[in-house]
Amino acid sequence: MPFDNVISRTDVQAAIPEQVSNEILTNLTSNSAAMTLFRQIPMATSQTRMPVLAALPTAYFVNGDTGLKQTTEAGWANKYLQAEEIAAIVPIPEAVLDDASFDVWGSIRPLIEQAVGRTLDAAVFFGVNKPGSWPEAIAPAALAAGHAVTRGTAPQNQGGISGDFSNLFSAVEADGFDVNGLVASTAYRGLLRNARDTQGRPLLDQQTGVYGVNVQYPMRGLWPTGAASVEAIAGDFTQGILGVRQDITYKLLDQAVITDNTGAIVYNLAQQDMVALRVVARFGFQVANTLNYDNPDVATRFPFAVMRGA
Repeated sequence: MPFDNVISRTDVQAAIPEQVSNEILTNLTSNSAAMTLFRQIPMATSQTRMPVLAALPTAYFVNGDTGLKQTTEAGWANKYLQAEEIAAIVPIPEAVLDDASFDVWGSIRPLIEQAVGRTLDAAVFFGVNKPGSWPEAIAPAALAAGHAVTRGTAPQNQGGISGDFSNLFSAVEADGFDVNGLVASTAYRGLLRNARDTQGRPLLDQQTGVYGVNVQYPMRGLWPTGAASVEAIAGDFTQGILGVRQDITYKLLDQAVITDNTGAIVYNLAQQDMVALRVVARFGFQVANTLNYDNPDVATRFPFAVMRGA
């Protein structure tokens, strides 16, 4: 893995044309649950400040005709989107390129875009390799807020899996948010298809969604495994903010040196007649967690809840 090579942006990093950058962002959206579900904010700089409501105004009854009207206030606090890099380099010998009977780079590019999207999702939802400047990931933050339901808790006469989802939604609603998105592992396709009432009749409202909320099955292979692991996430996805820097770079290197994390040279592209494709994307992430009257305590308020395995 490359760590120590220092390359001047002004010397060698060329921004790709805008239309290609937009195309890459479009492709990333199709590969990333985070880019599909969360609000996106273009970031003109590496850090963007977002004021969020921190104090709610209060109104009072006036005591009689000459009573005094009381004052109140509303307050805002700052949250920050910090852009962090996701990058990949694919080295390949020039001889392989020359001998290939297909467009190697054209085949690699969508795979790299998919890898960037999966890295983003793993960090945002589960905290895997999450940058330190980002807030707690969705799943661990929901667990810390006590927003967790264990699958199988609701007996069949309370709807079974349907009752479990009702309790999951209630955890979000109790904090003043409405559930507008639901992501789950693919195991839930079968669980929802097999949902039955006590008479063995299918719960028809579970076939295309759960209580009017469409179920999406992204992040294949990224969901944690093992007992009590997170299997589904419900919440108000408008509360998730994804900052997107537009300066995505996509560069073909032919003179660089690639080292490992100890500084040892792995590839010397010029000396070994190799080229390498490098892509760099920059994203920021934040959860607004807007103050509301249902739960004014930021320590326990969170707009997402998780379903855990039995």
